[in-house]
Amino acid sequence: MSSQRKVLEAAVRALATGDAGAALAMVVDTEGSTYVHAGAMALFSARDGQVGWLSGGCLEPDIERRALAAAAQGALDWMDIDTRDDEDLLSGSAVGCRGRLHLALLPLAALDGLARLLAAWQQGGEALRLSFAAGGMVRAQHGAAAMQWRLPLAAGGEAPRQDEYALLIRAAPRVLIFGAGPETPLLVPWLRELGWRVTVAERRTRWQPAAALADQAWALSPTEAATRAAGHDAALVMHHHFELDREALAALAETDLPFIGLLGPGRRRDDLFKVLPANAREQLRHRLRSPVGLRLGGQGPEAIALSIAAQLQAVLAGEPA
Repeated sequence: MSSQRKVLEAAVRALATGDAGAALAMVVDTEGSTYVHAGAMALFSARDGQVGWLSGGCLEPDIERRALAAAAQGALDWMDIDTRDDEDLLSGSAVGCRGRLHLALLPLAALDGLARLLAAWQQGGEALRLSFAAGGMVRAQHGAAAMQWRLPLAAGGEAPRQDEYALLIRAAPRVLIFGAGPETPLLVPWLRELGWRVTVAERRTRWQPAAALADQAWALSPTEAATRAAGHDAALVMHHHFELDREALAALAETDLPFIGLLGPGRRRDDLFKVLPANAREQLRHRLRSPVGLRLGGQGPEAIALSIAAQLQAVLAGEPA
């Protein structure tokens, strides 16, 4: 998700600035052990360089050469990279992974109107659906909006292994953070790098510069912010202030957010539960992660921010958190 968001944001910028030399490399299928899986992508531009990675760096030079050629031709190119050969392993020329990548290389300038769909996807909510046909038909859909383009095929490209490939690019997950503090300057950029859209609700003047690092900053009370929580995937309560945390938990109890994280030790959680109504305690009991964050060791805002980011990443990937 993190790479997808950064790459598609770079694609929007390239389209907005008329970068005719930009190409999008999309992984449409894989076999064996590969650095990435279907849906991974990278942007290559003769003007601005590379955004995103499809390997540890060993395959990118060949992909870049082909991608820039596809952009120059305005054509769809199919590329197959197979690193499973035992001879490479024995000769010492193996790149590391023993797998196969199949890629579609798309000239961005030929996809007129794509920027509007990508910009809508950036705002969250709906997934982006992409399909690539062997004959050069490319389709994109976001919600009710759909577009299609028929591209010429690049000369010399590998034949695709099936007639059509379809990819589903999930909407960026969204987290609403109640309160800024010493952890915010690290936590917010880390979460954004991991692909989350981050909103911070903070009306205390002292912490508003830290809140401004998020995609959105709301100068709202916890109760007001909770009324806008619909559509978020997680909430973090971390005011470092007992009464504000109590207000946030009471308001979040009325929402259906599946993950609510509370900063602070278990004793503080117990004290907060003592002053919450019984129905709020019951509504929170199975959704509240307290203390929030994985047990990684260390102390201080840096270690706390890392532990919270790690837990949200685990939740996003469907791992036990």
